[in-house]
Amino acid sequence: MPLPKYRFRPRLLPTLATLALLPLMLWLGFWQLDRAQQKRALQMDYDARIAAQAVSLGRQRWSAQDARFRRIEIQGYYEPAYQILLDNRVHKGAVGYHVITPLRIPGSDLRVLVNRGWVPVGRDRQHLPPIETPVDEQSVMGVAMVPSERYFTLADPGPVTGDWPTVWQNLDMQRYAQAVPFPVQPVVLLLDAHSPAAGFVREWVRLDAGIATHESYAFQWFSLALALLGIYLLVNTRRGPAGDADQDE
Repeated sequence: MPLPKYRFRPRLLPTLATLALLPLMLWLGFWQLDRAQQKRALQMDYDARIAAQAVSLGRQRWSAQDARFRRIEIQGYYEPAYQILLDNRVHKGAVGYHVITPLRIPGSDLRVLVNRGWVPVGRDRQHLPPIETPVDEQSVMGVAMVPSERYFTLADPGPVTGDWPTVWQNLDMQRYAQAVPFPVQPVVLLLDAHSPAAGFVREWVRLDAGIATHESYAFQWFSLALALLGIYLLVNTRRGPAGDADQDE
């Protein structure tokens, strides 16, 4: 019995669709691999700096790039007048605030913001939880982090005017620096979990660079590209009459 012969006959619409989608899927796959490589470099930088000996922040102004991820030790005085509470911070399923307090560095007009940890919401949103802040000099140890500039907000909060707004949705360093009458370092210190410097709940999560997530996305895009190519070959391959195979011999 003669076997049927299969012929590849590309049609216009499937070809155009494949030419448009296949390069895009491949580009997205390689872009995710590149993002994974960037995050891998970021993670290596974090691991190296976090393992290094702690450095003193001192009175000089640091750049965000130089201070990021470093273990910092510093002495100073908390200034609760310009303290803020970051809203909608969750700890073990409970909603609360992160307490951000500026620390005045003796002999300098510089301040550095210290994230003293998580506190639960008070009775309701109209009654803020009491925040105890010591007035004596504190020895602070923590990791310097650069607040993300990517966050979701329903509207631009605008510049700070009038009374000091205690509750903030996000820590916008530029907005904060413009609102206070003193210069601030461009980082926030995550107060060490064992520091006695008047902290609250401090179960900081180790930096998650998301390397595995990007690699997973890359695998998905490459899989979709392969599936698209397979579908294209399948829909454009037709079976001819059985006699064609004998006629071509």
